[in-house]
Amino acid sequence: MKKVHNFSAGPGILPQSALDNSISAIQNFAGLDLSLLEISHRSKEYVAVMDEARKLPLEILGLDDSYECIYLQGGASLQFCMIPFNFLNNRAGYLKTGTWASNAVKEAGFFGETVTVASSEDKNFTYIPKDYVIPSGLDYFHYTSNNTIYGTQMKSIPECDAPLICDMSSDIFSKRIDASKFDMIYAGAQKNMGPAGATLVIIKKEMLEKISKKVPSMLDYRVHSKKESMFNTPPVFSVYCALQVLKWIQSVGLEEMERRNFAKQELLYNEIDTNEFFVGNTAVEDRSWMNATFVMKDDSMTDKFLSMCKDANISGIKGHRSAGGFRASMYNALPLESVQALVDVMKNFKP
Repeated sequence: MKKVHNFSAGPGILPQSALDNSISAIQNFAGLDLSLLEISHRSKEYVAVMDEARKLPLEILGLDDSYECIYLQGGASLQFCMIPFNFLNNRAGYLKTGTWASNAVKEAGFFGETVTVASSEDKNFTYIPKDYVIPSGLDYFHYTSNNTIYGTQMKSIPECDAPLICDMSSDIFSKRIDASKFDMIYAGAQKNMGPAGATLVIIKKEMLEKISKKVPSMLDYRVHSKKESMFNTPPVFSVYCALQVLKWIQSVGLEEMERRNFAKQELLYNEIDTNEFFVGNTAVEDRSWMNATFVMKDDSMTDKFLSMCKDANISGIKGHRSAGGFRASMYNALPLESVQALVDVMKNFKP
């Protein structure tokens, strides 16, 4: 069987060990001769899975017990409304850097006043705003660390006097960060830490004490915290598979993961910048390590390049419909050899 080089933007590539362990658990989980998919989520065997899945993210990020992990459903999109429902009382600030950041602003607007502190919409989100001032007195400040559609990424953590909330769906666990600067981090698992279905929320326990209004139970972080992510039936398979990815990330370590991801993006961007047929379409200083976006200088050559990629078993390279061109998603589990395969096709391209 020929190797497929998986550049899918999400659901994205998973490490082989996570796939193997998850397949095994579907067939026979924890020696029970039952599938993971057909046992009670309240069995001691599955509760142990959830407990470890809630513990490992804190260990990997170096966070203490003033934080906790909650697993939810609905992806980052549900968080766009859960966050203001729980925490927006007067005014919240947002950085608008792409489609998902824009959706977060829109949803928050249903719950109270939002301030768009800065936006890159004027140039179709092809850069990260600079030199913006975050006003004081906000209930929280929200930003998206990596923009999958447009291929931009925040290179530093904003400083502000408000609780800091970040959507890290597409670059969580991809490099070392000072996670203690955040009051809340959340991520839909399907891009860089697992399959679709689970959403990870890492939240400072102090934030839960700030919730002062009535919130429906399913949307209340306090309820999910108290019930240890078991208020309702969790996405059992998604959490189990995410745990296998987390174990793999922990075994590699964030320092090594950062080194690998740097090498991958360096290899690809060097080719984009030196190849006569291609050009990057984001600001160089804001380029994403996870999602490299680029176009053909002559758009009429696009179909031929896509055909060459298909022949080389390169999958998921076509750009998002709102950005066009190409998008190479280089999530943690993508090996350097897959990036090299793409670079080789680019080097060999001829009109």
